[in-house]
Amino acid sequence: MSEVRRMNQFVACLTWPLWLAGVSLAGVSLAGPPQYAYGPYNEGRMDPQVEGWPLTVEERAYVVGRAEHERRPGRESLKHLPQLWPVVPSAGHWGGTSWLETHEKLVRHVEANAGGCDVLLVGDSITQQWGSVLDRGSLNSAWREVFGELRVINIGIGGDKTQNVLWRLDHGGVVGLQPRVIVLMIGNNNMFFVPETGVEAVAAGVQVCVKNLRGKFPDAAIVVAKILPAHAPGHRFYEDIVRTNAALEQLGLEEDRALRVVDLW
Repeated sequence: MSEVRRMNQFVACLTWPLWLAGVSLAGVSLAGPPQYAYGPYNEGRMDPQVEGWPLTVEERAYVVGRAEHERRPGRESLKHLPQLWPVVPSAGHWGGTSWLETHEKLVRHVEANAGGCDVLLVGDSITQQWGSVLDRGSLNSAWREVFGELRVINIGIGGDKTQNVLWRLDHGGVVGLQPRVIVLMIGNNNMFFVPETGVEAVAAGVQVCVKNLRGKFPDAAIVVAKILPAHAPGHRFYEDIVRTNAALEQLGLEEDRALRVVDLW
């Protein structure tokens, strides 16, 4: 898909809520926050603090002092449970405190901009590179040219997977915001682990992110962007993205009438 066509489709997604404003959301499934799949293990939780901000001393030590692979579902029972990795919240880890400090910077940005916003961007480096407080401090020129009049909060973090987004959403990542539209693009970095998790687990991880966002923002329109291509056709990474996007199509996300799944390929 050409860059112009991608941008036109993105414009359509963000203007779609203009007519949605006249549609009743009665009957949209808002079944509350997700129930994470870790129930049989460790009393149904992994982290000492499953939600809330600021972090307790115990939670901070847990997420900083252990590499992410040491906090995966199954590690305490010595069982390998990769199918749960994408659907159970887990803080990221780049070594030391760097990932958590990045999250903390975004939390401060969200707190300073609490209240209504037109668009909340959620995702990984693809989202972060639209421009955010983490780098240039402002949205990039391509975004400003088309959407310059919109008030936007970007909480993308490079390298994040579905499980990292879930952890951030539950630990201060969006508190106080009232977005009109949420754009979620996540799953690319999960592809590194598909040989262990399978593509269905990644699609389920995206679904749980959607459920988390819907529970927090019942009145927002949600745009879920499918995972963008990477590598060439025939490459394992590329083909796993194709299969994950196909699995995502089978989950019935658009039964929520205030949600659209878009394909930007």
